[in-house]
Amino acid sequence: MADEFSAGPDHRVGDHVAFTADVPHVYTRAQWNARPPRRPAKVLGRPPDHIVVHHTATANSSDRSLGHAFALSRSIQNFHMNGNGWDDTGQQLTISRGGIVMEGRNRSLKAVRAGDLAVGAQVLHHNGHTIGIENEGTYTNKRVPGRLWDSLVEVCVWLCQAYNLDPSQAIVGHRDYNSTACPGDVLYAQLPKLRRSVAARLNGSPSPGGVTGGQQMPAFPTFGDFG
Repeated sequence: MADEFSAGPDHRVGDHVAFTADVPHVYTRAQWNARPPRRPAKVLGRPPDHIVVHHTATANSSDRSLGHAFALSRSIQNFHMNGNGWDDTGQQLTISRGGIVMEGRNRSLKAVRAGDLAVGAQVLHHNGHTIGIENEGTYTNKRVPGRLWDSLVEVCVWLCQAYNLDPSQAIVGHRDYNSTACPGDVLYAQLPKLRRSVAARLNGSPSPGGVTGGQQMPAFPTFGDFG
């Protein structure tokens, strides 16, 4: 399709495109049928300095389909615009539990291509220097699905390359900036492994293994906890 954002080799898993190259296949807003934003996102002519990992704090769905992923993006946009009164989806990128990667905030993909930042609404007081990845699910005491984890690694590799970021410093969790349980204790505990996996890919080494379980904790945020 003409509006797909992809490069390098890819292969199909089920009804969506999976990726194994450093530039992932990202489904555009047009493909998941996004609403028009209230106004275009502000684009800064400079890169972000941090990649912020979130979780949606929604149900840990077993549906890995493309249709489910697109519905997820629409539900997030509706919640952010109707519930929070924001101009558009807060985060720049969204990954479903099936590992499907989608553009979130308008102008995000074009900005990444240019090495710029489309300012989102995903980290209170820190939106002007961060780019956010929303991961479907609640990871307070549940494992991260392998497909989601693999896509998260690939997306972080892509962003670190595009913005010349050091994963050991750049990849953080939402709770590192704001008072929140996001991205859940299990996913947050995996961030050191994520940094190592991304660094290994950037250095040309095989990515170390998949995700493992983590600690258990109670409270979790809602979509409105992005600030």
